Amino acid sequence: MTAQTDTPGSVTAVYQVSGMSCGHCEGSVSREISGIPGVSSVEAVAATGKVTVVSAAPLEEAAVRAAVDEAGFELVGRA
Repeated sequence: MTAQTDTPGSVTAVYQVSGMSCGHCEGSVSREISGIPGVSSVEAVAATGKVTVVSAAPLEEAAVRAAVDEAGFELVGRA
């Protein structure tokens, strides 16, 4: 999944996720995070473990952590 450019009023955050190793992993993490209300785009990159999230407002880290956990991976924190 690719990130869209920021729109006025949007917030971009980059998170570090451990355990992603392939495109399927990227898709799983992206799908779960996309389900958080206010998220407009997600880009997960297995090679770096970085997940870029664009949302309407800052996200609660607990919500991102829960989504990453649901996908079967571990949120290390903000990158």
